[in-house]
Amino acid sequence: MLIVGCGCRGRELSWELRAAGHAVRGTTRAREHLAEIEAAGAEAVLADPNRLGTLMRELHGVSLVCWLMGSAEGGTAVGLHGPRLQTLLERLVDTPVRGVVYEAAGSLDPELLAGGAAAVREASARWSIPAEVVEADPGDREGWLGAMTAAVGRLL
Repeated sequence: MLIVGCGCRGRELSWELRAAGHAVRGTTRAREHLAEIEAAGAEAVLADPNRLGTLMRELHGVSLVCWLMGSAEGGTAVGLHGPRLQTLLERLVDTPVRGVVYEAAGSLDPELLAGGAAAVREASARWSIPAEVVEADPGDREGWLGAMTAAVGRLL
């Protein structure tokens, strides 16, 4: 599976999924974070969700994408939960990916996250892509991790 946005929460999820026997690949935009992702048991890759070509090349052998952008930093959050996300979902139809887990909670504007959740649900209905929208509060680390792990389990 590919965790897009493999920061602190992504690394915790990676650790749990690897412990359950799953192969995990995690993305970061910053080369200096690659070792942290590897330490969490995932294959670390440089990829920028704002440049979908960098993500598409990482989908080989991936059956599930976890979009962990609920607290994405920088001025590009609108695109990550709008046009970029919608384009990614459309392109997934022609890949081996057979499921999406979307993080619909975090530090970003709740309306923005609700729009992303709606895009994921719409894509799921339109292209029969199994999807889970996780609205668990990332501030509750244990609850969030349990909800994400359960969502992944339902799709695999």
